[in-house]
Amino acid sequence: MHRLLSALGRGFKTYIGWKRVGIVASILIIGFAISSLVRTLKGVDHNVILTALTDKSPAQIGLAALCVVGAFCTLTFYDFFALRTIGKLHVPYRIAAMSAFTSYVIGHNLGATVFTGGAIRFRIYSDYGLSAIDVAKICFISGLTFWLGNLFVLGIGMIWHPAAASAMDLLPDQINRLIGVACLVGIAAYFVWLATGKKRRELGQNGWKVVLPSAKLTLVQVLIGVVDLGFCALAMYLLMPSEPYIDYVSLAVVFILATLLGFASHAPGSLGVFDAAMLVALPMFAREDVIATLLIYRVLYFLLPFGVAISIMGIREIWLSVIKPWRERRSGCDGHPATAAGPTPAAAPVRAPVAQPLHRTPKL
Repeated sequence: MHRLLSALGRGFKTYIGWKRVGIVASILIIGFAISSLVRTLKGVDHNVILTALTDKSPAQIGLAALCVVGAFCTLTFYDFFALRTIGKLHVPYRIAAMSAFTSYVIGHNLGATVFTGGAIRFRIYSDYGLSAIDVAKICFISGLTFWLGNLFVLGIGMIWHPAAASAMDLLPDQINRLIGVACLVGIAAYFVWLATGKKRRELGQNGWKVVLPSAKLTLVQVLIGVVDLGFCALAMYLLMPSEPYIDYVSLAVVFILATLLGFASHAPGSLGVFDAAMLVALPMFAREDVIATLLIYRVLYFLLPFGVAISIMGIREIWLSVIKPWRERRSGCDGHPATAAGPTPAAAPVRAPVAQPLHRTPKL
């Protein structure tokens, strides 16, 4: 039996591999989401969507925008926490904030966040002496922060309101509640594992070794993920119609599941996947109202930050590649002015010394 399982494992790695499984899963998720979205959007009245958009008050949009700002401010601590975890204390917070914001926003909007976000991080952190291995560690710790926060909130939400996920996963409330319990038990087991000692917290070998945060610091890590997710869900909650009523926790459960599906699809900006999941999970609302909410949320959370992130990276590249070298060349010229080489003056002829008499003739 052991030989059979080993042979199957080798055959899986050789002919299939987890990379192909991930690609197939992403294609299936995107295909299912597009078909669901097309089916859901049939018969939608565009005029009603425009009316729903105009019904959103400036106060609603303004408060949602503040929540989005709060979410991105919290997001900056993903990289800052990761840098302190791997011991790169010389990188200041402003650099960590710029890296976290630009890598997440650009990577999530373009898709394939692992590659695009990692490339942007390396471009920024390489100026501070960080290697590709260091950037890989930062991505790992940041991803762990994201998943811990999501699992914690999802666990509490599915225990509290298990019916909120039923429209999406089509499971009975008891199963959803068990899933929520499993999420919290998994996090508790992770804390117990961390508390057993530093040796247990070491992952990898040689240059790839990562020492995970202690149990106390992991509480901070979970808090960062929870606050970030809470701001995002609150922004969506503030944009939802007031009728029919939905509580914040139920919407947060739907929002997290839709977000995780979007991440799993690797679609640029989770486009189509996130939207289809929200429409399917909120059948009690008019489709036009949900679409209007999603459009405003996409502008606030995706489009505007994407423009800001692209501008930041563009200005930074212009500064590093054009302006800074030009200023260095100019200051070098000012500090060491070049002297014009004039003609060398001809040397004065050297006269032979005149022999002086040894004795003067006395005057008469």
